[in-house]
Amino acid sequence: MRLFFGRVGRMGVGRSVKSSHAAKVEDSMKVVVLQGGVGREREVSLQSGRCIAEALREGGMEVVASDITPDDMSVLDRSDIDVFFVALHGQFGEDGQLQQILEDRGLVYTGCGPEASRMAFDKIVSKNRFAAAGVAVAPTIEVSRGMPRGDIEAQLAGLGERFVVKPVRQGSSVGVYVVDGLPTVAACALKVCEEFGDCMIEPFVRGREITVGVLGHETLPIIEIRSKTGFYDYHAKYVDDRTEYLFDTVADAQVRARISRDASACFDALGCRDFARVDFILSDDGVPYALEINTIPGFTTHSLLPKAAARAGLSMSQLCVRIVQTSFYRKPVQQNVRTVDSDSVCF
Repeated sequence: MRLFFGRVGRMGVGRSVKSSHAAKVEDSMKVVVLQGGVGREREVSLQSGRCIAEALREGGMEVVASDITPDDMSVLDRSDIDVFFVALHGQFGEDGQLQQILEDRGLVYTGCGPEASRMAFDKIVSKNRFAAAGVAVAPTIEVSRGMPRGDIEAQLAGLGERFVVKPVRQGSSVGVYVVDGLPTVAACALKVCEEFGDCMIEPFVRGREITVGVLGHETLPIIEIRSKTGFYDYHAKYVDDRTEYLFDTVADAQVRARISRDASACFDALGCRDFARVDFILSDDGVPYALEINTIPGFTTHSLLPKAAARAGLSMSQLCVRIVQTSFYRKPVQQNVRTVDSDSVCF
């Protein structure tokens, strides 16, 4: 006898929806980890994908790792897959393009939907949303290719002498520079525009780099990041083993509460779901300034979301399995039908 299995509930961070029978179904789940892609963060994505695949296999799931690109999406044609775990960072994977394709095909996938992904990937749009939600953000100007240097310098007047230049639509600190002096920052911004498209300039905020993971509707423990160079760039994130990741360094309970509250506000302001990571600068005077939200944060051995989850008591395997479960149960019954043996269903 064959029966249809549909959605039976939704799981949050601190509870399980599985009965013993449902557990049998989930243990036999087939998951494709989508990794690689065509962006500048391809190598990081491949690392994340390998770690996720290993974690899901440890959790008892059947896993296929697929290096997907816009020119080869044949893996999406498979009809035997329960959930697609999106592990592509940067362009194509994190900017809403892949999410829209998955959505149009009616496939079950992890993470944010297309619109939330698009907004989060655009640092100008997302910062405006954060500010509207009452979260502190640093002043920002947007620079386009060919913009006169004098106009750039005029807009920065009065904002200090040290600035951060970053592409509007990149991740993993790709193309990010800390620059001193108005003439230098204007030249740097125009150079970044030539390589990456529109960029943004913010005054450098002195303080500590912190990050907060969000899992479902819960915030994870706050992590302070201390790099040996004083700047958490691509090298510090993925190469330098000297970078320190510290817990329990924010002593003030009110500041901790505000950081967690602001992380949730950023998550909700964009309509995010499942998981994300919000980066802040905690200024020397105790104000957390939101920098950006990462809708597909890293899942490597250096990565912060798995570290925060581990601090909260979730292993890498438990974290990844939970994300898959949450995605699987989110879909309406008629869009998420699969057949299972009758003795695997609990009525």
